[in-house]
Amino acid sequence: MTEENTDEKSSSKKADTEKLRDNLDCILVGNKNVMSYVLACVTLFNKGAEEVAIKARGRLISRAVDVAEITRHRFITDLSVKSIEIGTTTVQTDKGSDLNVSTIDIALSK
Repeated sequence: MTEENTDEKSSSKKADTEKLRDNLDCILVGNKNVMSYVLACVTLFNKGAEEVAIKARGRLISRAVDVAEITRHRFITDLSVKSIEIGTTTVQTDKGSDLNVSTIDIALSK
């Protein structure tokens, strides 16, 4: 292995680590109770995250909004909503047909 290949691999690993770091500050809302996700948000901010993204789709969008609001109003009051992005993704069902599902991405920052 040449020195050039080693440098390329180490820079590639650094880029992958940075992408992974971005994903670590993201909460994907699912079927757990709201307080589980609130605790995850508070934990990320206490570990030094400057921004946390809360993502959900479909019927769970209202739960994501609840997570953001409870985190902001009850636990860390100096948080602000940096951005809210809404969209639609296409998901394929078991039968093979396409289904449009709404998505939301709420970014909270200190």
